[in-house]
Amino acid sequence: MSERRRTPRPTKRHPWLRPAGANRADATPRPAPGPQRGEPPTAAADGAPSEADERSVVDAAVYRGGRRVGTPGSLAATYRRLREETGAMAWIGLYRPSEAELLSLAEEFDLHKLAIEDAMEAHQRPKLERYGETLFVVLRAARYLDAPEEVDFGELHVFVGPDFVITVRHGAAPDLSAVRARMESTPELLALGPEAVLYAILDAVVDGYAPVVAGVQNDIDEIETEVFRGDPEVSRRIYELSREMVEFQRATRPLVGMLHGLMAGFDKYGTDEELQRYLRDVADHVTHTSERVDGFRSALTDILAVNATLVTQQQNAEMRALAEAGFEQNEEVKKISAWAAILFAPTLVGTIYGMNFTHMPELHWVLGYPFAILLMAVVCVSLYLIFKRRDWL
Repeated sequence: MSERRRTPRPTKRHPWLRPAGANRADATPRPAPGPQRGEPPTAAADGAPSEADERSVVDAAVYRGGRRVGTPGSLAATYRRLREETGAMAWIGLYRPSEAELLSLAEEFDLHKLAIEDAMEAHQRPKLERYGETLFVVLRAARYLDAPEEVDFGELHVFVGPDFVITVRHGAAPDLSAVRARMESTPELLALGPEAVLYAILDAVVDGYAPVVAGVQNDIDEIETEVFRGDPEVSRRIYELSREMVEFQRATRPLVGMLHGLMAGFDKYGTDEELQRYLRDVADHVTHTSERVDGFRSALTDILAVNATLVTQQQNAEMRALAEAGFEQNEEVKKISAWAAILFAPTLVGTIYGMNFTHMPELHWVLGYPFAILLMAVVCVSLYLIFKRRDWL
């Protein structure tokens, strides 16, 4: 590795990424870093992993003057071709690479070990960090899945150096093949170097938010309809969408500061004016998207409150209906009990005088029958008046 560093390849200066006057040819040869996490797998003679370890290489190309001049079949071949081409740039795309591949890239391009550790593991927050000549950018891409009506988030790590761009994807989004095709179709933009590739990647990630915003807006419209329709499953849908909006905020909000940080360095690093315009446009889109996401989260909070109010009102209505039904039932029971008591009184009198005992004076009394009828009538009328006064009848 030290032999290779004694004759470093000539490179193109990119003022956005390195201080004025710095040149890789003037740089001190880089020492080969030791293994960061245990012993790496067996590597090829030039420090690159074997072909069996390079299954994660999606595309590796070397560009000069905005045009592809080589498509090496491995990382080792990419390193060699980049050294051979004067003023060239390498663009290496990886999907969930192995530790050996990342360590090989770190050794070849002098990547900082902290950035490599972050790239080995997903679940990093969006950020932009500068390690000497190299920018390390973490982005959270998003895509809307129509069938399950949910947002899927991917993670992208980008290393941008004076003559290289390395992308490490940890998810399905974004589609960097489309970004590469777009850049190759506009060689005048690609000729601006690695910072132009970074712009294209940022633009693709931000543009990918637009379908997500549209899908979420449609979901919120549907949720509002379901809330006022009284759908019992709407609360769960609101909660799940709210969690997705929290993730969406974490993906978009840091981008605003990142892009403003890049724009603040335009004059310092002499960024190309065309790229300045492009990056300002991306920053405007990010700001707009971030504001929309904040609005979505606020709207979902309001919808959840409205739904809770409607559910409470529905529960109160049901309780009131149950109470009214219980009251009506109680009134019916009182009426039935009152009439039962009224009817029980003559039955009791008739039962007593129907026992036919020998020594019952009233049985042989001439006025016994009228007396019994009168007694029954008096008791029934008295009970009726009492129940009527108590509103039982």
